[in-house]
Amino acid sequence: MAQWLTIIGIGEDGYGGLGQNAREALGRAETVFGGKRHLELLPSDIMAERIAWPMPFSDAYPMLRALRGQPVVVLASGDPMHFGMGATLTRFIEHDEMQILSAPSSFSLAAAAMGWPIQDLQLLSVHGRPVESLFKAFVPGARLLVLSNDGDTPTQVARMLSQSGFQSAHLTVLEHMGGGAERRIEGVSGTWNHPRCADLNVLAVDCGVPTSSARAYSVLAGLPDEAFENDGQLTKRDIRAVTLAHLGPLPGELLWDVGAGCGSISIEWMRTHAACRALAIEANENRQGLILRNSRALGVPDLQIVCGEAPAALTGLAVPDAIFIGGGVTDEGVMQTCWQSLKPGGRLVANAVTIQSEVALVGWREVFGGDLTKLTVSHAQPLGSFDAWRAALPVTIYSVRKPD
Repeated sequence: MAQWLTIIGIGEDGYGGLGQNAREALGRAETVFGGKRHLELLPSDIMAERIAWPMPFSDAYPMLRALRGQPVVVLASGDPMHFGMGATLTRFIEHDEMQILSAPSSFSLAAAAMGWPIQDLQLLSVHGRPVESLFKAFVPGARLLVLSNDGDTPTQVARMLSQSGFQSAHLTVLEHMGGGAERRIEGVSGTWNHPRCADLNVLAVDCGVPTSSARAYSVLAGLPDEAFENDGQLTKRDIRAVTLAHLGPLPGELLWDVGAGCGSISIEWMRTHAACRALAIEANENRQGLILRNSRALGVPDLQIVCGEAPAALTGLAVPDAIFIGGGVTDEGVMQTCWQSLKPGGRLVANAVTIQSEVALVGWREVFGGDLTKLTVSHAQPLGSFDAWRAALPVTIYSVRKPD
């Protein structure tokens, strides 16, 4: 089918800033979709029917499909393919049925306004997303461009930076870039006291040098144990790093963390890449609260918690690329259900501390193959006026890949 849908990126300069191709598409259109603000930027001689996006937004998909084959225009902010409407609609409409005409993105305009090379920045969005996802990006020297959710976002981010030990981070709010109402507000996170900003803004953050006690962590596996609020049910740092190496997270993959405890494995899995997803399966209500708080504090608030006990709680969940079993190896049906649910080619990793759990893993390996590794970790601790090595309980790690 020929291209019937045109997605046009439009900036604060409105219709006057559009190119010839965009203007011709609007002239041909029978229907134009967009936000109320976008539709009001069009001149009166555009004769197409104007439809503001419905609430909920998902109601728009059948409306668009009903117009398939007719000339339709969708108006979007800036670059529709960068955290924009175009990226959403490509999941529902074939690419060869649409034409995408981009304008400079908010990030491009913000980088130009700040004089920051865009390849050196982290480009982030909290528009319709949990603002806690920014915690992961707060590291010394980092420069961030953040697409705000609304006018309260800069104050929220300033408070989060201060809580994380980045009281001297410099913030710049860039409002209505490219339009007549363009404005710039600057300040430092520790003393930020500006009133609510315009809802349409991009926040530029220069994290600078934090205090010595700042919460800034690598995305590599093996965060310090004290990074996690826990009740003792925690895969310790050294064991956790090796476990995650066996799990081998890749962008876009889904992990089941069965018997998640405080969520340390699933949280570190998601921290490796923004597209990594995880389900933390945990029956204990108090530990579910720990997982929730830890996921927010460590920048992965999209971690999904499944409340219930395996194997019953595993029914109907999305098919995983990898599974970690941190508890329940000896429970009836847990290993079997996990193995059956795993994608072909997926990885299963299970840890055992008790003799009974280890025996179960040895038996599983005899049938399905895989590798067994036993780790014994010792830490230097005081013994009188000297130091001595004190060994933690040894942990057996079983890892296996399901045949294709």
